[in-house]
Amino acid sequence: MDLSVLEAALGHRFRNPAYLRLALTHPSCGAQNNQRLEFLGDAVLQLSMSDIVYHAHPEEEEGGMTFLRARMVREETLCAVARHLNLGAYMRMDHGCEMTGGRQRPAVLADAMEAVLAAVYLDAGFDEAARIVRALWPREQEVSLPVTDNKTALQELVQAHGLPSPAYRTIAEEGPAHLRVFTVEVCCEGRPLAQGTGNSKKKAEQAAAGAALAALKKEAEGKA
Repeated sequence: MDLSVLEAALGHRFRNPAYLRLALTHPSCGAQNNQRLEFLGDAVLQLSMSDIVYHAHPEEEEGGMTFLRARMVREETLCAVARHLNLGAYMRMDHGCEMTGGRQRPAVLADAMEAVLAAVYLDAGFDEAARIVRALWPREQEVSLPVTDNKTALQELVQAHGLPSPAYRTIAEEGPAHLRVFTVEVCCEGRPLAQGTGNSKKKAEQAAAGAALAALKKEAEGKA
């Protein structure tokens, strides 16, 4: 597939196109897929957006910056950028995944977008990846944070009590590559708070955070 149109939309011509091809390869295609790039791209995006928020809000405290960053790196925002690039049309996936709407599935698009950022990072370095984030991501005021953002709500709750940010870890993955179900556990200071499941790690984290909020609310009511 000719990727020159996508490269033009990104504003980056790959010296090693294999990075981009791998970023666009869904796990349903086998062992050589974009999951490792997704892992790296998540970190690239987090640092890029942290830098943007830090310099755009010199008076903001840590909690406020975390809230702003969460708005810009959540799955819905990643998916919107991926759709702007028409990323789904370039994806490689098996027939079953494609027939079940894989090219438009939000989790698939969000993961691919992170993988593409990792591909740019490996091809040309962090500065180029960060430039693409600045160029393609919507402005903060154009992105609303839904009240269902449980991770942000949980982080604000624990920080208000002087505790460190919650930590999330994937404890189970089940199902075929194109229909994975993830189970995530959220902890604070090493104490398990709750678990959640979802068809992406991000959704499982949100479910775990929601369960933790409910558990902490019940615990607080019991002490009242």
